[in-house]
Amino acid sequence: MSNASTTADAAIPRPDLSAARLRKRYAAERRFRLYGIVAVIMAIGMLAVLLGSIVANGYTAFWQTHLRLSMQLSQEVIAPEGDTSRDALRDANYRSLTFEALYGLLPEVTDEQTRRELNTLLSNSAPRTVRDFVVANPDRIGETVEFWVKTDDKIDMLHKGYVDMEAPPERRMIDPDLIGWYQQLVEQDRVEALFNTTFFTGSDSREPEQAGILAATVGSFMTLFVTLLLSFPIAVFAAVYLEEFAPKNKWTDLIEVNINNLAAVPSIVFGLLGLAVVINFFGFPRSAPLVGGIVLSLMTLPTIIISARSALKAVPPSIREAALGVGASRIQTVTHHVLPLSIPGILTGTIIGMAQALGETAPLLMVGMVAFIVNVPSGFTDASTVLPVQVYLWSTSPERAFIEKTSAAIMVLLAFLIAMNATAVLLRKRFERRW
Repeated sequence: MSNASTTADAAIPRPDLSAARLRKRYAAERRFRLYGIVAVIMAIGMLAVLLGSIVANGYTAFWQTHLRLSMQLSQEVIAPEGDTSRDALRDANYRSLTFEALYGLLPEVTDEQTRRELNTLLSNSAPRTVRDFVVANPDRIGETVEFWVKTDDKIDMLHKGYVDMEAPPERRMIDPDLIGWYQQLVEQDRVEALFNTTFFTGSDSREPEQAGILAATVGSFMTLFVTLLLSFPIAVFAAVYLEEFAPKNKWTDLIEVNINNLAAVPSIVFGLLGLAVVINFFGFPRSAPLVGGIVLSLMTLPTIIISARSALKAVPPSIREAALGVGASRIQTVTHHVLPLSIPGILTGTIIGMAQALGETAPLLMVGMVAFIVNVPSGFTDASTVLPVQVYLWSTSPERAFIEKTSAAIMVLLAFLIAMNATAVLLRKRFERRW
């Protein structure tokens, strides 16, 4: 009898033990929530540090240091024989006009050797700025005109504060005479940082102050156009067949497994495939948007196929059953009902795949899109580069000014990626259906 009562007492939960268990469970839940909050804060913090470092290094690239020169557009130098045709004006000696205007600001610089050093204060594009103005305004010949011309990249870095003036002269990476001349020009109120339009309208250059992203941007969009043109229809047709028409057997299972595996293959493998097949076997031109688009479409196909199949699966079976019930064929059911309802999800996956392709570098390096490209491509077979490769090229350049150009190009690339992902989110929110 006593053993039975003891067993019964043990089976009855004690209030103090139940409360202790509840406290432990609630404490574990609070710790779990805390771990999640800490993880999110750490992720946001690391992202903020990354973006902050990029912006801190790159925002100055959107401004370029200029020098204001008062220049006499001498008739004797520009058009000594009175010929003001476009070709004659383009061949005039604008270098002498530019440098004489510079010498006039620093009259104490007289000997030839020192003047050659002084000439390095200006960018090589300064005479071209004067030439373009004269060609566009031949009626201004003979007048005194003020020009804002670019300075050399070392002066640009000095003006933006990247040169440590406290360091020994041999570690400043700039001639002390140039620093002195720059300070004199600042005192004359002739040095100013203006918006750098060349960064958006120029192409790649060996000189940082003349480098821009126009050619790389055009190359990126042409490459993405080829990628979209090839990958979207093939991926949608493949997803529709596998999801709606293909028999469920070991062969389709093998295809599905391989599609999922291809989505995880390193991108450089697709570059090797493009180099071996598209270029070496078929003879397509290297460094062309056509080749880059083919390679990126191979890389993007698995992503779009997987997202398209998920979108097709999300359409309720009742839609298919209702269409078949009123006499529609399977093709009509898919094309008239299932596919239109799944288009928002398919577009979302496509845009995400395109955003991934926009940021790829490794496969494009393998097909030669790492070349130094000055001209903006005008066709899909012209030599070209893309923004990620341009970032890579600038990051390997020794000049300090290319560091800010690299960060600025990354900012532009991130802006495109954010815009594409935001478009995907908006499309999903706009056309998403709740079943």
